[in-house]
Amino acid sequence: MNQSNRLLITGASGFTGQHACNHFLQAGFEITAVTRHNTFRNDQIQVEHCDLTDRIAVRDLIKKTKPQYLLHLAGQNHVGQSWKDPVASLQSNSMSTAYLIETLRQENAACKIVVVGSALQFDPTNLSTLTHPYSLSKTLQVLIAQAWAALYDMHIVIAKPSNLIGPGLSNGVCSIFARKIVDMEDNKIEKVLEVNNLNVQRDFIDVRDAVSAYEILLTKGKRGEVYEIASGESRSLGDIIHEFKALTTIDFKTKSQLINQVEQQVKITPLKLMNLGWKPTIPLESSLMDILNFYRKNKPV
Repeated sequence: MNQSNRLLITGASGFTGQHACNHFLQAGFEITAVTRHNTFRNDQIQVEHCDLTDRIAVRDLIKKTKPQYLLHLAGQNHVGQSWKDPVASLQSNSMSTAYLIETLRQENAACKIVVVGSALQFDPTNLSTLTHPYSLSKTLQVLIAQAWAALYDMHIVIAKPSNLIGPGLSNGVCSIFARKIVDMEDNKIEKVLEVNNLNVQRDFIDVRDAVSAYEILLTKGKRGEVYEIASGESRSLGDIIHEFKALTTIDFKTKSQLINQVEQQVKITPLKLMNLGWKPTIPLESSLMDILNFYRKNKPV
């Protein structure tokens, strides 16, 4: 890295944020980790607390840290919560992005920015594809980022990850399964895993592979472009449970409410990203084992 390697990571205390901080620290970046609450500790990283929905606070943050790179991970990422408070989701996901990139336009328009969208974005030309307020907030976030890239010639790249899995605290389905399996191993709950629909299809990618993709996008991504981050292989929840069963010594049963319903999943492809030199390196089995071991070692007191 050269001397201009100051990287601002928002959402640093979250599941992906903590992995990102570790990755970019090892890659030689000078990191400022941004969190809303006082929940992040790392002696090697500068930590700043900021409410990104506060425009004045964002301006002060950018003026103080003067980043050459921004990895924007922060936001509201719960579909259920978006139904309860859709405006808050718009503020957290859409307006915080606008405040960040507009302040950077004024302070350092040459800053290289990666905004992390979602596989749950909808097609804004077809409102029938809109399924919840979270999707709206993430789609608007991406449109804002692309608009600033086009209108002001800013170096903004969009990352569109699929379902991220791996060790660490997460509300993802693989982590939910792992926590329950660990409780079964400890005889805390009945040895039954209840699932709404075993046939649901998802593309799962390890969070550590995703973070390595973010580094490539910060350095090689083309402004205004959307890069999908995925394994390229869809798996059903039944497949995931089968993999988990091979990683534990207990025998548990699975109950599914929906037997025959098949959900059509929109496929995403990492081909454009792979053309920049990225490829996933962590197989699904290793990711699931790492998740199990994380919860085995971090049991609630």
